[in-house]
Amino acid sequence: MSTGHPPDLRPLELPRPRSFRYEERARVGVITLTRPDRFNALTFEVYRELTDLFMVVERRSHDPEGARALVLQGEGRAFCSGGDVDDIITRLFERDTEGLLRFTRMTGELIHAMRRCKLPIVASVKRVAAGAGAVMALASDLRVMGQGSFFSFLFPQVGLSGADMGASWLLPRVVGLGNASEILLLGDRVPADRCLQIGLANRVVVDEPDRDAVDRAAFELAARVAAGPHFANRMTKTMLQQELEMGFTDAIEAEAQAQTLCMQHPDFQEADRARQDKRAPRWR
Repeated sequence: MSTGHPPDLRPLELPRPRSFRYEERARVGVITLTRPDRFNALTFEVYRELTDLFMVVERRSHDPEGARALVLQGEGRAFCSGGDVDDIITRLFERDTEGLLRFTRMTGELIHAMRRCKLPIVASVKRVAAGAGAVMALASDLRVMGQGSFFSFLFPQVGLSGADMGASWLLPRVVGLGNASEILLLGDRVPADRCLQIGLANRVVVDEPDRDAVDRAAFELAARVAAGPHFANRMTKTMLQQELEMGFTDAIEAEAQAQTLCMQHPDFQEADRARQDKRAPRWR
C-alpha cells in the first residue's frame, strides 16, 4: 500500500498539483507523503496542500461513495521526520517577526484542519515521527506503530518551545500532564513500547523484516472504522473534540443532543432490525 497504485484505488481530484498521494480503497482514504529520500520531511508546499486536502475530504464526507476513514502514512522507511532543514529551517532565518508568525500559524492550520475533519484518521508510524511529523501523528485519532518506531517532539533540542502546532494542548489530553511535560521539555525519543504504555500508540506491530506491516495494520484498523456506522462515527469524533473545551455539565447536555440526532438516523433502526434478523447491519 505504501508503494505503487493498486487498481482498486481511486485518486481524489484536487485543485492543484499535490506534494503527496491520495487514494481510496474499501471506503478508506490513504494519504501518503511522497518524499522517501528525505524521510518524508515537510515543505511549505506540503503544509499548505495537506491542509487543503483535509478540508476537501471533509466536504466530500457526505458523498455516498466517499471515504469513511483516513490513513496518514509515509512512503518508504519512515512516517515523517518533521520540517525539511533545507526547504524550511534555513529559510526561516531570513524572515522577520511577521513572516515567522505567518509560518507558525500556517503549521497550526494543518493540525486544526485534521482535528476539524470529521473522518477518523489513523496514523501509520514507521520508524520516525519527529517534530511536525510527531504532532501530525498526535493529531490523528488512532496511531499504529512498528516495534522499532519512535516519537520525537524534538523542538527543545533546536532551541524552540515544545508548545508547537498545538502539541501542548493535545499531548496532555492523550498521555497526561506529567508524561507530556517530560516529553515536551526534554525532546527525547519516545520508543514504541513506551508510547503503548502511556497511550500515545494504540497498536504496536512487528515491523522487521516486513516494514510494510505497519501500513497494513493501520489500513486494517481504518477499514474497521470505515465499515461502521458513518453518521455515528462522525458524531463521535465531533463530540470528542468539542467536549475537550466544555465543562462536565455542558458535555452531558451536548451528548444528549448528539445521541438524540443519532437515534433519529436510519442506522439506529437498521441496527435493531439486524439484531432481530441475526445478520450484520447494512449502514446507510
